[in-house]
Amino acid sequence: ELQATVTINTEQLQLDQQRGSNQIYPELQRTMQDFLNGRRWSNDNFAPEEKIKVNINLLLTKATSQGDFEANARVQVLRPVFGTSYETIVLNIIDKNFNFKYLLGMPLTYNDNSYIENLGAMLDYYEYLACAYQYDSFCKMGGDVFTQRLFNLTNLAQTSGTGWGIVSDVRSRVAISESLMNQQLQGIREVNYTYHRLLLDTYKDQPDETRKGILELLNQIRQINQIRPGAASIRIFFDAKADEIFSIMDEAEPSERQQAFAYLSLLDPIRTETYRKLIR
Repeated sequence: ELQATVTINTEQLQLDQQRGSNQIYPELQRTMQDFLNGRRWSNDNFAPEEKIKVNINLLLTKATSQGDFEANARVQVLRPVFGTSYETIVLNIIDKNFNFKYLLGMPLTYNDNSYIENLGAMLDYYEYLACAYQYDSFCKMGGDVFTQRLFNLTNLAQTSGTGWGIVSDVRSRVAISESLMNQQLQGIREVNYTYHRLLLDTYKDQPDETRKGILELLNQIRQINQIRPGAASIRIFFDAKADEIFSIMDEAEPSERQQAFAYLSLLDPIRTETYRKLIR
């Protein structure tokens, strides 16, 4: 299902011996990539051009001779837009607790029913998350099987591993998983479908209708946000879609740009200054 690319950046490592091993980092990169691309994650058959594009960029911040690593990970998932060569970002997550143990020759293992080691579990987590969002973007609630697997995985890892976080930390893995299962937030999953399949896929031929549809979606998110302010799935949506929505709405009529600014600055306040350009 996956066409995953893993890159590893060692520039922030302090000691020469940490950066100088020219064997472990290529092997780690290859092992992670093979783990993601070489496993079957669903019962569906994917043609090469249908595979889900996943980019994982690891910025290593600490490494020890015992094989303990600390890293930040940026995970991006891309989706093609119908009738165009454009690929839209479905997920754009920065994980600041991507910590694991790895030694040369170490195989990655994971079992759905037990927690074995952190690196394999984290890669499984992001694979399930990628599939959940990608499937949801093509079919309403199409990612159900993956959201359930994700929830089971985080329950196992939270009790056995480290760095998985708590629900109140909206950017943690646990909070993201919980938000996908929470009944109060199922509307965000439907927004994911409507935005991609019914609006973005038709934007080329129906730009005005797409802009009106986006305003309706932003109002739906506003209503959900009143129940669960700043929930993880709301944050994830704007982390992936902020620039794209701005670009689409920047071509709208003044009244629509004004309305878009009102919604966006309320729902995604950290990017208010960017959105303010809509009411130039």
